[in-house]
Amino acid sequence: MQHIISHLKTLVILFCAVFSYELCAQKITLNSGWQFTLDAAKTNWQTVNIPHNWNTDDALDDISGYFRGVGWYQKQVYIPKEKKDLVHYLNFKGVNQEANVYVNGNYVGNHKGGYTAFNFNITEFLKFDAYNSIEVSVDNSHNENIPPLDADFTFYGGIYRDVELIALPKQHFSLNDFASDGFYVDYPNVSKEKAEVEVTVLLDNFDIKAASNQLQVSISDAEGKIIQTDSKKIKIGANASETFKIHFPEIHNPKLWSPEQPYLYRLQLLLKDTDGTILDEKLSHIAFRWVSVDPNKGLFLNGNPYKIIGVNRHQDYEGYGNAVPMQLQEKDIHLIKDMGANIIRFAHYPHAQELYKLCDELGLLVWSEIPIVNKVTNTPEFFETSMTMQEEHLKQYYNFPSVVMFGYMNEIFLRLVFDNKSTEKEKEAAKVYSYALAKQLEEFTRKMAPNRLTVMALHFNEVYNDTKIADLSMLIGWNLYFGWYNDTIPDLGIFLDDQHKHFPNRSIMVSEYGPGADVNVSSTTPKKYDYTQEYQLILHKSYYEQVTSRDFVAGMTAWNFADFGSEFRGETIPHVNQKGLVQYNREPKAIYYWYKSVLNKKAPFVYIALNAKHPLNLIKEDKRTVSLFSNQKKAEVFLNGKLIDSVVFSNGLATADIPFINGENELKLVADTQVETKTIQVFKSDNLKTADFKRFGINIGSHFSFYDKDHEVTFVPDRGYSEQLYGHVDGTPYNITKDRNQGIPNNVINTEKEGIFQTMLEGCTSYKIDIPNGNYKISLYFVEPQIKSKVETLYNLSAIKEPNEITQERIFDILLNTTVIESQFDLAKAYPDKYGVTLTSSISIDNNEGLHIALRPIKGKPVISGVLIEKIN
Repeated sequence: MQHIISHLKTLVILFCAVFSYELCAQKITLNSGWQFTLDAAKTNWQTVNIPHNWNTDDALDDISGYFRGVGWYQKQVYIPKEKKDLVHYLNFKGVNQEANVYVNGNYVGNHKGGYTAFNFNITEFLKFDAYNSIEVSVDNSHNENIPPLDADFTFYGGIYRDVELIALPKQHFSLNDFASDGFYVDYPNVSKEKAEVEVTVLLDNFDIKAASNQLQVSISDAEGKIIQTDSKKIKIGANASETFKIHFPEIHNPKLWSPEQPYLYRLQLLLKDTDGTILDEKLSHIAFRWVSVDPNKGLFLNGNPYKIIGVNRHQDYEGYGNAVPMQLQEKDIHLIKDMGANIIRFAHYPHAQELYKLCDELGLLVWSEIPIVNKVTNTPEFFETSMTMQEEHLKQYYNFPSVVMFGYMNEIFLRLVFDNKSTEKEKEAAKVYSYALAKQLEEFTRKMAPNRLTVMALHFNEVYNDTKIADLSMLIGWNLYFGWYNDTIPDLGIFLDDQHKHFPNRSIMVSEYGPGADVNVSSTTPKKYDYTQEYQLILHKSYYEQVTSRDFVAGMTAWNFADFGSEFRGETIPHVNQKGLVQYNREPKAIYYWYKSVLNKKAPFVYIALNAKHPLNLIKEDKRTVSLFSNQKKAEVFLNGKLIDSVVFSNGLATADIPFINGENELKLVADTQVETKTIQVFKSDNLKTADFKRFGINIGSHFSFYDKDHEVTFVPDRGYSEQLYGHVDGTPYNITKDRNQGIPNNVINTEKEGIFQTMLEGCTSYKIDIPNGNYKISLYFVEPQIKSKVETLYNLSAIKEPNEITQERIFDILLNTTVIESQFDLAKAYPDKYGVTLTSSISIDNNEGLHIALRPIKGKPVISGVLIEKIN
């Protein structure tokens, strides 16, 4: 704590020394040592640091739902009497979702909306040469008048971005214009030959008398050389706010900003008193670029056709919720840039301003939006909150050159389409008032941000065309999941062509796309909705090819950069949407490296799409086809030091059939100067009776393998029985169709092995595994699929409806060879929800009889999800 206090004092001293204020302006971060409680009686306080949220754990546990209610924060802050003549503000960067602020017991103000900043002038409530109590109540309860009302992400409650205490002289750049910086940069004209800059400045005077000041504005190039400057004497009335404009009509031959060459100029604004003493200062990047869209030719940057390819990003992170340290958030932006992306859609809300600044510096176009998602409430309060959100959004993010798109709605009719309770009259009314809000936001955004594109994202449904809401914004983003939630992968191109044909004056892009993928799930026969990385590669590669071959499509942003929290989801990792190119902890999936191979051409790159940590099983396979990625034209493949293939890459991908041997294998890929080497442990067998293994697992009822990190074993896919190997004698995969290869799309309680439990054989009475003689521990995996999950699978749009109750009793005996290990096994009776049940027994096998799992039905059809066989020495 002493170190923190000393550090803060140093920051304050440095700030004063640099700017030599007569009355020292200060900005102190108030992040450490807050008291926090969820107790309504305001007891049981605990010490926390900001950023903080209270749903980090309960949004990922096995209990349905997470806490949405009121949390209390409080902190004591000492303010010396030397600061009595300054104006004091509390600045909150992000509080989800409604905040009430109190200082020394006095109510200061309220803010609605969880993703934009807000300021309060607290000067009148302060005591000097004394400690001051700051108290904040935070409410993340569902509120019909605050968007988002409903969305596919977790609404973490808390003060999850920085809190600042700002002290300024009585004349300063305004902090009262929706927590903006107090100035706005416009570019009336920009071309390759010259650029025009206009700066609108808002100044406040809190003195009881008028003030004479000097406003100085200068533009410097990236090397620090001043290229334009202007200074004017100004007068601000007593207790008044004034607006001033500084105009730079001609900057000749400007260096244009682009993702490839993100050249930035620096804007400096100084406010001085009559003696020349600096009262306040603002610094900002500025950049010269212009963007437009054409319905037939896509997006243009600086007058040239420019295909935008990038990602969406949610801000939460494994282990942190939304309270993510800034260094980790900035690492996200570096990963996205290193992948070769040229655009980020910050979904579905404004993200931390530091990230927009980094996008300026690294060169990433930005689509920024507010969280009006899925539905609208038809009340004046909802409309007012929405408009205020957009005004905050526009004003706080206005000066970032990387922001080329301002959005305001995402899939606004999603709830309407799946609404089985409202009448047709109510649905028609919802279309009308949702359109009315969209029209207001569109007109407001065009007026307030004339140098940006307006955007809206829609889901796959004709309601957007029928209502004509799709005609409002300058660019329409379609969130399309062909090959996942609906239809097939090639239907993407058919849809895009059809939209372009019927709406030839509309500019479009693909704003979301992508399947879920689990790094622990793999298949040589990938299928729709199986969560394999192999299927993820097939879909993404095809979407890339379909979009890049169509000039009229402005581009594409993959959903999502990273896996993210969505509490109700029941995927192979429950409570997490797994469509990310990287995992929740930001470890890249294979698909991330494929994108890098097609988008990043700066340096030679190669990648072998195998996880060296996962043992590889080859059962009656001479070779295994392995995907290889590179931005080079060709490469050589070596196995255990021997050249086995020369491959040619097409759109970053090549494949090679690798004749792995049993045991340790060294696989090497060489392209130009780049070398990738991976050491893979392989279990290869054509005859289990002669095989030597420590553990052997089977993912019964599934076509994909699953890596179990607890046992460090890869469960092999199921198969029909054949002698000397393994497989089912009878039974069929449960709930598997051509469109769905996840048997039960739900969280399975009491396990982290959803990749095993979510698929199963139903009606299997006999399963044989021809393992050698010996002593074994056998673990069998079961779950009752008919029990309705307590969490509705809202966003599994192609999900098959589950029955509300058990429609058929399921009781059976379980035998290992001839020994009964469980009688009258009744999962539905024994467990109230979808529990993952593991039955473990020991068995000795002799006489070459192998292992026979018998499921003897008493009522209904038996089910079984997996088996793990472990040798006992």
